[in-house]
Amino acid sequence: MASSDTSRLMIATRMPTTALAFRGYNQTNLGRTPELLAAPAYRPTLERRLAEASQMCEAAIGRRVDLAARVADRVEADVDAYAEAIALVFAAELAQLDLLRDVHGVDPQRAGRAFGYSLGELTAVAAAGLYPIEAVMRIPLTLAEDCAAMAHRVTMAVVFSRKTTLSEAALQRVCEEVTAEGKGAIAISAIIAPNTMLVIGEGATLDRVRQRCENWDGPSVLLRSNDGVWPPLHTPLVSERHIPDRATLLIREVPRLTETPTPPIWSLVTGRREYEADSGRAVLRRWVDSPQRLWDVVHATLSSDVKTVLHVGPAPNVIPATFQRLAENVVKQTTQWSLSAVGKRTVQRMAGSAWMAPLLPRNGFLLRAPLIKQVILEDWLLENAPR
Repeated sequence: MASSDTSRLMIATRMPTTALAFRGYNQTNLGRTPELLAAPAYRPTLERRLAEASQMCEAAIGRRVDLAARVADRVEADVDAYAEAIALVFAAELAQLDLLRDVHGVDPQRAGRAFGYSLGELTAVAAAGLYPIEAVMRIPLTLAEDCAAMAHRVTMAVVFSRKTTLSEAALQRVCEEVTAEGKGAIAISAIIAPNTMLVIGEGATLDRVRQRCENWDGPSVLLRSNDGVWPPLHTPLVSERHIPDRATLLIREVPRLTETPTPPIWSLVTGRREYEADSGRAVLRRWVDSPQRLWDVVHATLSSDVKTVLHVGPAPNVIPATFQRLAENVVKQTTQWSLSAVGKRTVQRMAGSAWMAPLLPRNGFLLRAPLIKQVILEDWLLENAPR
């Protein structure tokens, strides 16, 4: 690791070609927030953001919340404290950006773009100054209790193939057919990669989807259940408790503060740049029950001039892991090509060249994956904390 001054200069210089990537809810949500809270230079900012989030959480759930105490005592907020987990992640992400700007002099709003997985998209929207933070945070907090109640009746699973891409349309059709049997609902909740998707289902629906996938023609398609407990957000399952309609009522009361978010936001709802002009409320509404299109945004990032992905939030995992797996696969694949070492470096330079990149086929941008620098913001902050 370079010295603090050099590292800060590198981060600041690369900010226009940096993508801010915000994590969402996970089974564990503290990350290194207790260490940030314990750092003297960072403590006031953490305490302020945690206090603000505690108040907003209290207003939504009607009971006392002390996120600073939870962090200091290293008590995780899981699905049984889902509203507190939401507030904690939200506060931690905003605090990290505050520290980057106020302590280290690097303005995160100079980033080239931003995106977020699940809850992270809401933080990205708030951090970009598009809507008031409290109004954005009120949406998931108000719906948290019902989402958490549904989590105990569903199971998440990853559907993947080691040898071929998956057809989203085919998997969607299978989910609809299984749901139509009337013995529970199941739906796609995320497209992680061309060969990997997440589904969330009730009861024995996962087993029935697994059986149908095993009968598909071609390379095998596998389904592996996740042991965690996950609210069924980003699927139509939330309609059971009228969560999309209730979200619509909350969203229509959110005042817009600016016409253009800074930095621009790529939405995992559509996989495209969104929240410009009048698109914001419609995208927020679809955020509730539409699958997260992570792969589309990863591809869009690689197709751009982004050179650094700055991961915001406590112990981010899904987005860094996706970039890391892609980089490893690219390296593995290119070593199998009949190219010399010089030839491989030349191909990667082509993928990183603004003038030559349009000459490559669409998926040629994937060759840039090993060249993208991944920075975990909470690690960087702790490594560069003022002494």
